[in-house]
Amino acid sequence: MENKIKNIAVLTSGGDSPGMNAAIRAVVRACAYYNVKCTGIYRGFQGMIENDMIEMGPRSVKNIVNRGGTVLKSARSKEFMTTKGRKKAFENLKENQVDALVIIGGDGSFKGGLTLYDEYKLPVIGIPGTIDNDIAGTSHTIGFDTALNTVVDAIDKIRDTANSHNRLFFIEVMGRDAGHIALNAGIGAGAEEILIPEENIGLEKLVESLEKSKCSGKTSSIVVIAEGDSIGKNVFELGEYVEKNMPEYDVRVSVLGHLQRGGSPSCFDRVLASRLGVKAVESLLEGKTNVMVGLLNDKVALTPLEKAVKGESGVDQELIKVSDIVSI
Repeated sequence: MENKIKNIAVLTSGGDSPGMNAAIRAVVRACAYYNVKCTGIYRGFQGMIENDMIEMGPRSVKNIVNRGGTVLKSARSKEFMTTKGRKKAFENLKENQVDALVIIGGDGSFKGGLTLYDEYKLPVIGIPGTIDNDIAGTSHTIGFDTALNTVVDAIDKIRDTANSHNRLFFIEVMGRDAGHIALNAGIGAGAEEILIPEENIGLEKLVESLEKSKCSGKTSSIVVIAEGDSIGKNVFELGEYVEKNMPEYDVRVSVLGHLQRGGSPSCFDRVLASRLGVKAVESLLEGKTNVMVGLLNDKVALTPLEKAVKGESGVDQELIKVSDIVSI
């Protein structure tokens, strides 16, 4: 394996997701395995601009594989969006003798990496870390599986109350542009309806479906809604509309919010993060750049970063059909 790269930097950027620490750990230890220096960058691109970096070794990432969040922290950086800010960031990378960069994050983070390569030819590899699972080129992003388990556990608890009081619950989950969490968690938790941005069923059809559920003998119902669904201005307005048109229902709204991002990562996310972290380092040492490491057909695969950023992740139409069948 060619080894022209002597120092690989790693950062986490954008929203945190469970498993990011496992990915950091894998990158750091893969660097040590291949006798390459590893530099950790705190607070993403903002830390790069402020020269907030530290050398990392195998022992500096001990006992983090089970921790949620990211030990390298994360931040948004408006300054990095400027030419002056990126120039300062690159100068700091040069000062720290960084030869290549591993970015753990989502499409916005990958765009930053692509810009660094375009302007300064710095080799970049992306690792998809986001609970939304909305990155093309991978079946699973780091944190998605953990978020699903968190959501299903919360819905299970809410259903106990729904059954006890014969209530209809609208449960909002994360997913501003994609309905992966809502669709998968909704099926897993036995929701009567699932509302996602990709499939706008409309208010009339929603009420019709809930009426059918009522007539079929259901005394309580769960509706899972992705935050980006356009059926109403917001989940609270939607709840008010249904309660007004279906007074027989006692309607409640629950917004799960940021608890979906936290918690100890699942075994699946820990293994996925480890596989992708190692592959990212190996790919850089093989001379590859501007690619994302992802999971396709249970195999680690490389996808051009530009395609990962611009591509459609798309919900599984089979899952939508399954949802319709099992919710009757």
